[in-house]
Amino acid sequence: MSVLGLLKSLDRSRFDPVVLVESAEGRIANLMRGADVRVEVAAAGAALRHGRSVGLQELARIGRCSGALARQLARQRIDLVHLNDGRSCATWSLATKMSGAKLVWHHRGSPNSRGLRLVAPHLADAVVSVSRFALGPSESKLRRARVVYSPISAQLSLNRTDARARLVEELGCPPETFIIGFFGVLIPRKRPFAFIDAVAAMQRIEPGTPVVGALFGEPLEIDESALAEHARARGAESAIRLMGFRYPGIDWIAGCDLLMVPAVDEPLGRTLAEAMLVGTSIVATRSGGNAEALEEGRFGTLVEPDDAEAMARAALLLRADSARRNAAVHAAAIAAHRRFGEQHHATAIMDLYEDVLSTRFGERRWQ
Repeated sequence: MSVLGLLKSLDRSRFDPVVLVESAEGRIANLMRGADVRVEVAAAGAALRHGRSVGLQELARIGRCSGALARQLARQRIDLVHLNDGRSCATWSLATKMSGAKLVWHHRGSPNSRGLRLVAPHLADAVVSVSRFALGPSESKLRRARVVYSPISAQLSLNRTDARARLVEELGCPPETFIIGFFGVLIPRKRPFAFIDAVAAMQRIEPGTPVVGALFGEPLEIDESALAEHARARGAESAIRLMGFRYPGIDWIAGCDLLMVPAVDEPLGRTLAEAMLVGTSIVATRSGGNAEALEEGRFGTLVEPDDAEAMARAALLLRADSARRNAAVHAAAIAAHRRFGEQHHATAIMDLYEDVLSTRFGERRWQ
């Protein structure tokens, strides 16, 4: 999503972008083709798995594939490689340096990431982080380290009333239902089970309040069946709906009355920024980059991590206090348009590219 936002505003008179993908028919390739960009299939990579640390076997695979990747970069005369997630950084960093290209490492993960701490200081020509939290104590060891918030696009014509009506119709719930959304891939760090616990706690605290918790997300490390079973065990099966992956997610966030973010150590949640842009209230954990995004509670309510009851009470309080809710939503929207604008992000990234490319190129190898 961030790459799409960047491509929309990238000055094509200065930079000629090429997107390298693993599969010509994959979801990423199809998204990128709609952004007027050249899409090429990469040479076979290390096939790293999400959520699995890089061990000796993975390092061996990376070593075996680096030569082919480096030759591809050199043949295509790639001057700079911008890597956008942990697996890409692990797979492409060595190949980038072997090819003689410059390397921009975009960090979106934990400040304790071994790649950020141990590899980026030696291989990356620049490191971009999505938050101060994500950059962590490694900042002093990194070249050209800086924070650039991810770009978020919100349709100015997006109508919250229409978005909510569409969601109400799909959920089949009464219009007065309090709709709470969870958005994110289903992995432990996002805490989807804690979301279910919070919805169950709301039912227990105020039994007469009609509430639905809508889980939007793609199963990655947690199966939907496990979430359904957890909801049944908590007596909340009638209030929990598994919605699957939706794109663009911001359209569905606009239909929710509240975004609930139980995640821990989230570098800087994209959904927080999207909720701020479209005027959806927020309750999030005081963990990771959440406090940074919400300016210590100015733009939403912060609660301690893994406290379902506190999250439930905060949600119910916002539902009851419209003045507090509206003040936070208004302030959040103004700040979000300034901090997460696509043009602001693109300008910062292009300035970084120019800075990195101003230094002398190494000799190109692996022709």
